[in-house]
Amino acid sequence: MKINNLGYLIKEGIRGIFLHGFMSFAAVIVTIACLLIVGSFSSLAYNFNVIVEDLNKTNEVMVYVDETLSDAQARSVGTRINQIENIYNAQFVSREEALENFIADHEGDEAFVGVDAKDLRHRYVVTLEDNNLIHETVEKLRDVEGVAKVNANFELAEGFSAMQNVLRVASAVVIVVLLMVSLLIISNTVKLAMYDRRDEIAIMKMVGATNGFIRLPFVVEGFTLGMVSAAVSFGLMWMLYDWVVVQLDAVSTLKLLFHFVPFTELLAPMAITFAVFGFVVGISGSWTSIRRFMDV
Repeated sequence: MKINNLGYLIKEGIRGIFLHGFMSFAAVIVTIACLLIVGSFSSLAYNFNVIVEDLNKTNEVMVYVDETLSDAQARSVGTRINQIENIYNAQFVSREEALENFIADHEGDEAFVGVDAKDLRHRYVVTLEDNNLIHETVEKLRDVEGVAKVNANFELAEGFSAMQNVLRVASAVVIVVLLMVSLLIISNTVKLAMYDRRDEIAIMKMVGATNGFIRLPFVVEGFTLGMVSAAVSFGLMWMLYDWVVVQLDAVSTLKLLFHFVPFTELLAPMAITFAVFGFVVGISGSWTSIRRFMDV
């Protein structure tokens, strides 16, 4: 195809957007609405997953050090613990600190009266990166030299893991369903736009225009509408997300329950998703919808 013909077809595609303003506007609005729905649910699912991961880290494994070890030897055990894969953090708690914590947590209880710190063990409060591997990690902790005992709440860890797996599967299913519904709605909208222009396509065919010559302006038009929709919806999504975060932060109780990540953390994946969605919808929607009108 000649460069001057290509320029003409691109110009015609852009002109078609304004020539059929109402249908173009309808396609953009539908695409923006679908993208906002998918983007909102995706960001919500991501934040819930982060919240569950943070809750996972509150499930602590208690690692007790052999009481025969000196203070220096007890602290050296932490080096070996941190070398184990899947260890997120290992905080050393001395005998004295453990006794102080017990007394503070049971203020007024005489059970700890007269208890000497030497009666307790040095310990490590360990959090894991992935609680799905808690059984394997606990076995490795028990094999560490200098470790006398390991206590872990397996039921709580498995509960968090099950919650996270259910959330991931549910999110994936809902997002796929939303995408399919969105594509169906947008495809029907584009088909209506093509139907509105069937006479124009028939006239071009009658004067001898090739299929490629007819299709390209519509493809350019669909691509432009798709990318404009993606850009507008991305901007609206950003503003909506920041507004929701501000509203949650304004309510102290909600802020404690729902601590959403800043939008900058979602910026790259969200921008790529919106751009790909807009591109696919624009190109495929216009290309497939015009096929039925090519046979005159």
